[in-house]
Amino acid sequence: MSDSILDQMKAFGAKLGLPRVDVDKLVEMNRKNFDALMRSASVAGEGAKAFAEKQREIIQAAFKETSAMVKDFRPTGSAQEIVAKQSEYAKKAFEVAMQNTRDLADLATKSTAEAARIIRERIHDNLSEWQESASSAFGTKEKEGSETPSNTRGPSDAPTGRSKKR
Repeated sequence: MSDSILDQMKAFGAKLGLPRVDVDKLVEMNRKNFDALMRSASVAGEGAKAFAEKQREIIQAAFKETSAMVKDFRPTGSAQEIVAKQSEYAKKAFEVAMQNTRDLADLATKSTAEAARIIRERIHDNLSEWQESASSAFGTKEKEGSETPSNTRGPSDAPTGRSKKR
């Protein structure tokens, strides 16, 4: 038997009256899908790399700042003055931590949104390509405002069996 599996499937589909499948178009669609996945993964990977770099910078800056605070902190004065200085350091550390958290969240949101956009666009393109393929396979074109031709009857136009008076 010299027929390939693909030829046998085509013959079987023709016998059943199925529309012809454009294999080249199908392969091209899958190539585009794979390309979109690779671009999305690349964007996500770059985002993860930037996220890790930002975390490293934050930890390094926090370590330097904490070391400087500890070095400069000399508990002198009254208990109120010591508590006020500790409160000042705690407030500053909290503000820095909040800003760092916002920066990290923004970075993660941007890279995730870009990766998702790539996939979303590919899904949209796939749907359009499938719709075009199905329309051409079945020999139909969708037209805006197309209506049922006037010489055909819909279910509500069926004769009622009553005779018309003339």
